[in-house]
Amino acid sequence: MPTRLYAVALVAFVLGLLITVQARVAGQPPGEILPAARVQELTAELRRLEEASAGLRREAGELEQKIAAAKQGQTQARAALQTEIEKYRIQAGLVPVVGPGVEVMIHNMPAGSLPGTEQYVFAVRDEDLLRVVNELWGAGAEAIAVNGQRLVSTSEIRLAGTFIDVNLQRITPPYTIVAIGDPDVLASALEIEGGVAEMLRAFGASCLIKKKDTVRIPAYEGTMAFQYARPIKEEVRG
Repeated sequence: MPTRLYAVALVAFVLGLLITVQARVAGQPPGEILPAARVQELTAELRRLEEASAGLRREAGELEQKIAAAKQGQTQARAALQTEIEKYRIQAGLVPVVGPGVEVMIHNMPAGSLPGTEQYVFAVRDEDLLRVVNELWGAGAEAIAVNGQRLVSTSEIRLAGTFIDVNLQRITPPYTIVAIGDPDVLASALEIEGGVAEMLRAFGASCLIKKKDTVRIPAYEGTMAFQYARPIKEEVRG
């Protein structure tokens, strides 16, 4: 009897041990399930990172395009500004210029051209040069120089003693006036009947007008300082 009890107890113990081990094993997830889930999680994370990276690359490309466009706009703006500056420098007479135009040579009648004369029969005056210059401006001249002196807004042609000054520089005959513009129009304005060329010749001065394919005019070499004039920033109402 005791032997049978021991046998039953041993069988029960073994069965209990087997059931416990089986329960523990059954309670744990299979080894292959965890790696598969992790792979899926990592795959999804990689996909998100790739999408984010692609979005950043697109943004970087758009920014590069904007920067390139801004640089191009800057270059174009700088070129346009430089063009405007050069245009105003030309108009102000601050740069040498070249183009078609006319050359006008005016000279006093030389001494001794008439019997008993020791001085010029007719001396060209500052106002005579001014008449020629004004006719050229009126005919559309874009740049004018007198004996190498570029005329600008502050230039003067005036008598100083027995000499004529241009830009405060003394000039002497023969007087050479060069102007850039339409050669035919400029020459016609001077040669018009009763015009300045005819008047000078009538007084006995020499006045030779030549049409030129190329006229070179130097830049103004004086100073242009404004002490009192200033730009108007707001509308002035009286």
